[in-house]
Amino acid sequence: MEPWLIAVLAIVGFVAVRFLVAFVMCGGDVGRLLFVIKAAYRLERDAEFAARVKAVMEPPPPPPPPKPSGAPLRFLTLLQREGRLVDFLLEDLITYTNQEVGVAVRDIQNKCQKVLKQHLVLTPIYKEAEGETVQVPVGFDPALVQLTGNVTGEPPFHGSLKHHGWRVEEIILKPPREGEDEFILQPAEVELP
Repeated sequence: MEPWLIAVLAIVGFVAVRFLVAFVMCGGDVGRLLFVIKAAYRLERDAEFAARVKAVMEPPPPPPPPKPSGAPLRFLTLLQREGRLVDFLLEDLITYTNQEVGVAVRDIQNKCQKVLKQHLVLTPIYKEAEGETVQVPVGFDPALVQLTGNVTGEPPFHGSLKHHGWRVEEIILKPPREGEDEFILQPAEVELP
């Protein structure tokens, strides 16, 4: 057999196999196969169309997750700045006497209480005094009331109020200044000679 004939038969065979594979991949749908051929032809000749198809086939990576809100940290920053609460909580108190700790706690509590009252509007969940009997109604919100003790049966429940709970009604915080890193609780302090 002539070499040119072998080459032609090989090319025809390749095209036939390629067509058969494409036909099978299109689920035997001739209309879809013709659409694929038409799209391939257009991809070769239309750069704008090719760019749009590429954008669909290779979407850009998703954006990084948003940075969490620094609002809780802004409040903690105020507690640190005014009352040095973070310093107190991270301090090793073993080396101090009870009297020294008591004096420090009174000062920290006074300053942090001032911050709390300036920046949060708090209301008790229950108005009754601790120790009084209260009713937990049917359909109560478990985020508002935590049941302890012998919890059996169905509400309404009656029990002794151990803590009235707190709900934040309003947060009064200024937004951060432009470019301010909300994740800095307190900058380092360096005293120069």
